[in-house]
Amino acid sequence: MSPRRVRHILSLSGGKDSTALAIYLRDRIPDLEYVFCDTEKELPETYAYLERLEAYLGKPIVRLKHDGRGFDHWLVVYGNYLPSSRMRWCTKHLKIQPFEHYVGEDLVYNYIGIRADENRAGYISTKPNVHAVYPFKQDGITKADVYQILENSGLGMPEYYRWRSRSGCYFCFFQQRIEWVGLLRYHPELFEQAKRYEKVIGGHRFTWSQGESLEELQRPERIAEIEAEHARRVEIAQCSLGNRSLFSIFSDAIEAWQTDTGCIICEV
Repeated sequence: MSPRRVRHILSLSGGKDSTALAIYLRDRIPDLEYVFCDTEKELPETYAYLERLEAYLGKPIVRLKHDGRGFDHWLVVYGNYLPSSRMRWCTKHLKIQPFEHYVGEDLVYNYIGIRADENRAGYISTKPNVHAVYPFKQDGITKADVYQILENSGLGMPEYYRWRSRSGCYFCFFQQRIEWVGLLRYHPELFEQAKRYEKVIGGHRFTWSQGESLEELQRPERIAEIEAEHARRVEIAQCSLGNRSLFSIFSDAIEAWQTDTGCIICEV
């Protein structure tokens, strides 16, 4: 019997932490594979950032996709119930399953960009041959270190950090309302596509944001309310965070008021 194949794989989300980890490990693990689970619903900025990272790494980033049954297929299967923090079927079918199909039965060490200053751990896959590794936790790398790694590499932060705090699909249900306003401003066509997914069926409203449709959210007076509240939060964040870049302050100001933790495989 031939020896079992051993692989080292880094899961990229298009976010700051996994990107920084790829930079951090590039010269430490020469045979490291880089993968990105592409839902085909990602932001244009995410794809552009991955292309820049690919050039920096000097190795291809493998794009893992579904088996032909994408988001719209599974939406019908789930009775038009939009994914939510309580039913993350999008993560299961469009992220986890393509990854698990890719790794097969090989012995895999999967490198994940959870930082030392984050109070979370774990890995979504339950395959016994996949072992999660957290180099940032092991080496004491914090958010400030991540910013420094990205700055030193010349890649900097993803462009969507101007208005968004995490990577993921353009209609991610974990977005806060100010991020929906950002999507409307920077990608109105994607905002309209997200709106079309919202429905009223049998008297039940299926919306991305709890208690409010995107149609309601985009009213000028509502946008003014959301922006005023966010400006207050950024001001508080600036007082506590000191001399930091606008990208990082914006991100941290949103993260400070988040009540749900996003999917690790999507946002790290």
